[in-house]
Amino acid sequence: MGRGRLEAFSDGVIAIIITIMVLELKAPHGTDLASLWPLWPVFLSYVLSFVYLGIYWNNHHHMLHATERVSGGVLWANLHLLFWLSLVPFVTAWMGENHFAAGPTALYGVVMLLAAIAYWILLQTILAAQGPNSILRTAVGRDFKGKLSPLLYLIAIPSAFIREWIAGALYVIVALIWLVPDRRIERMM
Repeated sequence: MGRGRLEAFSDGVIAIIITIMVLELKAPHGTDLASLWPLWPVFLSYVLSFVYLGIYWNNHHHMLHATERVSGGVLWANLHLLFWLSLVPFVTAWMGENHFAAGPTALYGVVMLLAAIAYWILLQTILAAQGPNSILRTAVGRDFKGKLSPLLYLIAIPSAFIREWIAGALYVIVALIWLVPDRRIERMM
C-alpha cells in the first residue's frame, strides 16, 4: 500500500472523529445568551480535543510525507493510533458533561497518553521500515516534545484526583507545546 492511501484513510477517520465530537454539542433550550453558560464545560472540552485532533492530523501528515515505504507493521501501528483517537469523542463528552470531574478528566488523560504512545509506536515502526539514513529519522532527531508529552500526561492523570484544574492545565500545556510549529520535517524535505 502506498503512503497516499494510508494518509487518505487516516484523514477520513480523523474527519469522522471530529464530526462525531461536534455532533455531541447540543443546542440549549433557551433563546438568550445566558442559556449558553451551562454548556461552557462541554464547549471547552470540545475545543481542547479539536486542537489535539488537529495536532495529530497535522503531525501525521508530515510524518507520512517523509515516509518512503509502508509495511504491514506500519498499517497495524496506524490502526492502533486511530483506535485511541477514536475514543476522544467519548472521553471529551464525558469530561465536558461532568464539568471536568476527577474520573472523566483522568480518563481523558489516559486516552491522550495511550494515543501519544500509539503515535510513538507508529513513528518507530515507520523508522524501522525506512532504514537508518531516512529523512524522517534525521528530521525527528531527539524528539523532545514526543518524550515530554507522555510525562506530562502521567503527571496529569493522578493530579485529576487532587485538583482537576491541574490536570486540565497540563493537558492545555501539552497542546500548546505541540501548537508551536515544528518545522523539522518540512526543513528536511
